[in-house]
Amino acid sequence: MVRLAEMDSGSSAARRRSCGREADAFRDLGAAGIRARESRPRVRKARAQLAAVSIAAFAAFLLASSGAAQTAEPQIAAATWYLVGDDGSVLARNASGRGRAIASITKVMTAVVALEQAELADIVRVRSRVSSVGESSASLRTGEELSVGELLRAMLIPSGNDAADALALHIGRGSADRFVDLMNAKAEELGLSDTTFENPHGLDEAGHVSSARDATTLVRFALGIPFLRDAMSRETVTIPGGRTLMTTDDLLGSWAPLVGGKTGHTRDAGWSQAAAAQKRGVTVYGTVLGSDSRGARNEALRELLAYGLDQYRRVQVIDHGRVYAEAATGYGQPAVKLVAPRTIVGALRKGKPLVERVIAPTTLALPVAKGERLGRVEVYDGNRLVAASNLVAAESVAEAGFFAKATWYATQTARNLWGMIT
Repeated sequence: MVRLAEMDSGSSAARRRSCGREADAFRDLGAAGIRARESRPRVRKARAQLAAVSIAAFAAFLLASSGAAQTAEPQIAAATWYLVGDDGSVLARNASGRGRAIASITKVMTAVVALEQAELADIVRVRSRVSSVGESSASLRTGEELSVGELLRAMLIPSGNDAADALALHIGRGSADRFVDLMNAKAEELGLSDTTFENPHGLDEAGHVSSARDATTLVRFALGIPFLRDAMSRETVTIPGGRTLMTTDDLLGSWAPLVGGKTGHTRDAGWSQAAAAQKRGVTVYGTVLGSDSRGARNEALRELLAYGLDQYRRVQVIDHGRVYAEAATGYGQPAVKLVAPRTIVGALRKGKPLVERVIAPTTLALPVAKGERLGRVEVYDGNRLVAASNLVAAESVAEAGFFAKATWYATQTARNLWGMIT
């Protein structure tokens, strides 16, 4: 157990406040100890007499993201890769901003734009050019009618190029180029600076490029859309005509943490995939581009995402069982203990120090009711707020009665007299 033992030089007198202001302390919960910083928030309860927060020794392991993180990034069998945590931390990368073909990962953007421009129930008639687009196919037939939702699943699950073309021509009012313009506008909106689309399906074409970083950003955005998350997590889909189509994503049925994503393969792109994985409440997003084979891609993505999941652990960020501060009450009445109403558990990177900010009075006027809001605790990872909670009175403390006050005054008078005599 690591005990906090260090305060800055201004942690006592320099931090005293008049009635109507709160004391404020920041605590660095890394193994090295504790840092304190100042701010001057307004007090919520004018009746409280406020002074510096008294910071007692504290078990740092309760909040610090303990456990040794795997420091060496994995060596992935791919041309480029990128890995990011749900908190935005970049966990691994290699040539992640290099523009290159991404094959059918393109269809993630096609799906995003289609959902923005059409309703799932809209009916699409398959045009003659769609059924001859080539390579991976949902076996669409000229003249048949499917809903936008059915085409999206036929595009994302078996990676149907014909389904992508059908959606593009429908939304682009007969022009795939018009639809591609919408794709590029959305790419710019999402900040995909390495990305330019030339078609809706991802077949090799001059100038059709993205990067591992942009593909990861794109799939993360798409997985935040419920319909797309559901589609990319399915192993099969059945479309009209009794056609049951299988996913191209081998890891969906073989590796439990995989949430979903999109595969891709062409001569220029190699074997590629962008996806997310989740385990014990931790989610990471990653992309591998340019593996030499389907099996190599599967192993590369699994290894990358597993590495990311291993960088986090779930810990109690805010602990209901801990007393965060105590406020004196006067007249010999017991101090008011400030606690969090409930425990908050978060996924945090291993070995990364956190900063805890406790805002609480050190003196209170009575009475105080159990559960009364009296302060606040906030936990930060750098500038990112990880968790926050009100601090409430653990127990009620009644106002001192006449006898208690008289006893207190008598005791104080006796002590003062004794001090004068001795």
